[in-house]
Amino acid sequence: WSNVLNPLLGAHSAIISNDLAQTYEAQSFLHSAINHALGSSKGNWLIPALHVVCRNTHRAAALADEYVNRQTGNRNDHARLQTAVTLLQASYSKTLNDRVELRPNEPFSEEGSKKVGVLYIVNQLFSMYFRLNTLRLCKNLLKPVESRGIHESGTMGEMVTYRYYVGRLNMFEDQYDLAEQNFDYALKHCHHSAVGNKKRILNYLVPVKLLRGRLPTSKLLEKYSLHEFVPLSNGMRTGNLMEFSDGLMKNQDLFIRRGTYLLLEKCKMICYRNLFKRVYKIVEKEQIKLEYIATSFKWLGMPIDLDEVECILANLIFKQYIRGYLSHGKRILV
Repeated sequence: WSNVLNPLLGAHSAIISNDLAQTYEAQSFLHSAINHALGSSKGNWLIPALHVVCRNTHRAAALADEYVNRQTGNRNDHARLQTAVTLLQASYSKTLNDRVELRPNEPFSEEGSKKVGVLYIVNQLFSMYFRLNTLRLCKNLLKPVESRGIHESGTMGEMVTYRYYVGRLNMFEDQYDLAEQNFDYALKHCHHSAVGNKKRILNYLVPVKLLRGRLPTSKLLEKYSLHEFVPLSNGMRTGNLMEFSDGLMKNQDLFIRRGTYLLLEKCKMICYRNLFKRVYKIVEKEQIKLEYIATSFKWLGMPIDLDEVECILANLIFKQYIRGYLSHGKRILV
């Protein structure tokens, strides 16, 4: 075990010296040694150690990249994280291709299946792929894991994390039904004391539900300090397009970093619908003049002409947010 202990002690020494780059170098040698030991060992008794090494390799690579980027002024250098991906992919292959059948809740032993370690490594790889913005590689993990039912045989924490990342992947692929199902599962089964993790899930679940017209309660937003969604929710609920637009613009950078800005931009159509619904209730007629709707925009401080009103209504009718038809000649919504 000298090939494992030497880099382990080297990594420990580099951490004490606060040398992040050298810490990652030693950690990468340690990870390679553990991968080799795992391949030549029987059973799955090394899996807990492998999980710790995978997590530390991920963290050490990310911290080393941040340190080097600060030194060089380059924000996009992810060289160490990219090499760490290769190490974790090797761990993934060694655990997934084990010939011993996986038995759920089986204790670690010299007869157990190495497949028990797959889901944790997959979650680490998901995190790294999202950080590197290489989401296409996530597909390479989904099919092997789900075809073998491994995504349903891990610990609850592993399954919740898996559903969280798959939900994010669904969201970026515009599969909002699947995204909502995965985020709902992750939130429901997340540990009650893991408030930070619940907030991370809600950062993506709330936008998906907003797009589907399901608005969060003020109590929920207050409980998890999701203040950035308050003006969006209020604007959609009342049809106040000005409040919605101001809230979206104020937190634009935050939503862009999360990757939810374009999704929330689509919610504007629901805001339009609710505004027009309020106009309909005020007018109380089946035929609504477009100038009434234009007047409502003017009251909100967002004046637009009748052609723009007609264009917005045509889109709402096409997307089945409202039912009716437009009379272009008479400038009437029926």
